[in-house]
Amino acid sequence: MWILLYLTIAKKSTSGYTEWYMKVILLKDVPGTGKRGEIKEVADGYAHNFLIKKKLAEPASKQSVRSVQEKEAKKLRDNQKNRQRTEQMVSRLDGAEIEVSEKTNDEGRLYAAITAQKLSSYIQKKCGITVDPKQIIIEDPIKEIGDHRVRIDLGYGLEAELSVIVSD
Repeated sequence: MWILLYLTIAKKSTSGYTEWYMKVILLKDVPGTGKRGEIKEVADGYAHNFLIKKKLAEPASKQSVRSVQEKEAKKLRDNQKNRQRTEQMVSRLDGAEIEVSEKTNDEGRLYAAITAQKLSSYIQKKCGITVDPKQIIIEDPIKEIGDHRVRIDLGYGLEAELSVIVSD
């Protein structure tokens, strides 16, 4: 038989009563208490009667606390790796020139504007980098021949600016 040891703490309040607190690991976001994965110290009754009963939290044992800390450390390492990859993408994209050839009318206007979706596929072909169309920020619609500046928001506060050269 397994016995779980809960981290329960008794505190004396200013009124002289003993208040019981318990450490829990939140399984879901709980407004006013904390976010998923956090270890919180809450009133014993609140933990047993609400959080654990509704499967919003689980009691924090030494093993589960260690597990949460390991997951948090892994998440931090993965986040740093993703940031490094993003910085490499920014260095490759920033200042790049993408040449696009589209059909135009006699006045030099494109029959169809170059959208973020199209631009994403051109970047994939020319630079070999996959960019989500939602990350591409086009200030004005690209409907004319010429040089156009486009920003790409790659997250982590990093942006790349590239030049789109449209010809017929």
